[in-house]
Amino acid sequence: MYYLLIVTIIWGGTFVWMKQLLENAPLHLSVWDDKLVVSLFVAMRFIIAAILLFVLLPKSRKAITKKTTWIGGLYIAIPMYFGFIIQMYALTNISPAISAFLTSLYVIFTALIAIIFGKQTLSLPLAFGVIVATIGAAILGLGADDSIFDIRLSSLGWASWATIFSALMFAIHIVVTDSVTKKFDPTDVSLTSFIIIALFSIISFLIVLFGSENSLAELVRLFSFIDIIIPLLLLGGFGSFIALLLLNTWQRHLSPVHAAIIYSLEPIWALTYSLFSGLETITIWLFVGGGLLLCGNLVVELFIRKKEKLSKDS
Repeated sequence: MYYLLIVTIIWGGTFVWMKQLLENAPLHLSVWDDKLVVSLFVAMRFIIAAILLFVLLPKSRKAITKKTTWIGGLYIAIPMYFGFIIQMYALTNISPAISAFLTSLYVIFTALIAIIFGKQTLSLPLAFGVIVATIGAAILGLGADDSIFDIRLSSLGWASWATIFSALMFAIHIVVTDSVTKKFDPTDVSLTSFIIIALFSIISFLIVLFGSENSLAELVRLFSFIDIIIPLLLLGGFGSFIALLLLNTWQRHLSPVHAAIIYSLEPIWALTYSLFSGLETITIWLFVGGGLLLCGNLVVELFIRKKEKLSKDS
């Protein structure tokens, strides 16, 4: 569980690093094309992660020769690809903390998916924890002012809806990862999934580039600027290589819903980093929403620990 907490600390930072890339890139381009740049950055993020995994963990190299590992990696890669691409594209129009809190709606999506496929029984304490955590995330994500109680779905812009859809993709990823990493070596499927996401992103990049006003040379030149290189290395090294390797290795020891509840701490870290970077304003709703989110986590954690203790005692 503690390794997954590390994942949330790292992932909290990814929202700020992605935002920095999206704010810095237009300074170095003659024409701004968000779809093109997002595809390029996601591709590079996972190329970096794949290279690091290949070089630093030699035992993972045998995964390349196994057809079954490629299939397992594909299952993991598909929802991750759509989740990361859509999330980063939407981040062009919302702040890092808002993006993180909306993304944390994967808590309730994971619970619903797990129940539908019979991977989790929704008990009352578990339901209470999921609902409270999700309400906290919603308040933090949608109610940054005194109009919190007047929130309507129609008030959400396309970026918010896109981020919510990315949360659904991440929920599917959590459930799929639970299944795949119990059948295949987590390190092996991490490598193949990184390569597949990079390939998908490169294909997306080339498709968009065909009708873009940007030149390939200008886009490649982006990687000569320090304000692009640093956040990109942080995303690839920490956000993908370390965080996703930890997730694939340790999540299989928990139920999907339990894992999702732990991951819901991610926006707390994102908010903290965003506040320090001057991108957010402190309001009472930050404390209300954050308190509810943490309460939901605590309820579920205590319930599962008690259930595991009773199971061992019997």
